[in-house]
Amino acid sequence: MTTLPAPHCTQYGDAGIEWLNSQCFCLSLDAKALHRALESELGAPDLVTLVTERCPYLFSAQPAFVSGAHIARMLEVIRAVEAVIALPAWREQILADAPAIAQAAAGGAQGVFFGYDFHLDDDGVRLIEINTNAGGAMLNAVLARAQRACCPEIEGMVPTLASVDALEQRIVDMFRNEWELSGPVGRTRPLQTIAIVDTAPEQQYLYPEFLLFQRLFQKHGIQAVIADPGALALRDRVLWHGDTAIDLVYNRLTDFLLGAPAHAALRSAYLEHAAVVTPHPQAHALYADKRNLALLCDDRRLQQLGVPVATRAVLVDSIPRTEVVEPANAERLWNQRRQFFFKPSAGFGSRAAYRGDKLTKRVWQEILQGEYVAQAFAAPPQRTIALENTPQVLKFDLRVYVYDGRMQWVAARLYQGQTTNFRTPGGGFAPVYQLPIAIDDKGERT
Repeated sequence: MTTLPAPHCTQYGDAGIEWLNSQCFCLSLDAKALHRALESELGAPDLVTLVTERCPYLFSAQPAFVSGAHIARMLEVIRAVEAVIALPAWREQILADAPAIAQAAAGGAQGVFFGYDFHLDDDGVRLIEINTNAGGAMLNAVLARAQRACCPEIEGMVPTLASVDALEQRIVDMFRNEWELSGPVGRTRPLQTIAIVDTAPEQQYLYPEFLLFQRLFQKHGIQAVIADPGALALRDRVLWHGDTAIDLVYNRLTDFLLGAPAHAALRSAYLEHAAVVTPHPQAHALYADKRNLALLCDDRRLQQLGVPVATRAVLVDSIPRTEVVEPANAERLWNQRRQFFFKPSAGFGSRAAYRGDKLTKRVWQEILQGEYVAQAFAAPPQRTIALENTPQVLKFDLRVYVYDGRMQWVAARLYQGQTTNFRTPGGGFAPVYQLPIAIDDKGERT
């Protein structure tokens, strides 16, 4: 067994993030504080037991380190993406080929919890994908409440309670803003009820997070229910859960187009504007369909859309080359498969995604029959952790939670294997500790 050095980070200023991510074995997670935070937020000890038993690898005990320059660049990329998607030409091109429900007016809602997922490398940051129903924000808020500094040099990197309180307030304000954006001009009635909706929610791996959201909304005077979509009913242009009229649906479904028969009431409520649904099908079409990445990294096509030179440069430099898999390029992609990662265009949670060097001919035939993109492989950064006093090398990615073009929070996900999985001992969500420079939520140096 290898004996690890005593936890310390006193040399971080000279060594940089690579040294910290490979040599710092400090434990930032205070397990007792995490238990207290979960019990306080969930309101019952038995629910804390639910979290620890169902999700033993949800939280990593050690942070991931990034530089302020990395944070600044990620925000620059996010601003570039948002600028392109705001263009009428982008909306016209994307929605022209989208399903009818995505073309329908969304009623003003922008969509909560956009997730921009990044890898880091020697040359900067790489935007791997964009999600419109990114989970984990409330779990990271709880995790942040349980951080401790291992030494004075790290103390300034640990999230403060004030920053976590501010995150939670931003979350509540975001949902209220979605409500206000989706109503008639001059609406004065406040948001009163939210339904947190997913299929068989109590069986979902992240069900504990639904409970955290429910408690957060209730603390701010908003009634909240957790519901299967089959428990919703549309009557007289009002969406109901039992005897409760629902103002807003926080949509955690992975049926992004609401096409399943069990989602008929929610689909009708969305189309008839009987309730605010967020995130919604149009947001997914505009942002999260992975075929969009092939357009966002294509300089010629961006130029045709009228995207400025500087914005094009940021996107082409920061998005790994992505192309739609089709008969015309199938032979080339198979021959070069080791250079690519293959993802379903409407995929989520890394399901049915494959590293090219792991592909079999059988899986390749499935890819050809489906709707896939091939993305140039961008290796994830690594974090060496201490697991039972033995060093373990894990991979990690960075998830930036975004609303209205602004960063809400940055989290890391540590894992082993091809993709993030929350099944890795020592892995899970990890706090991101940022070395100077300081960056605000607009990406400006402070």
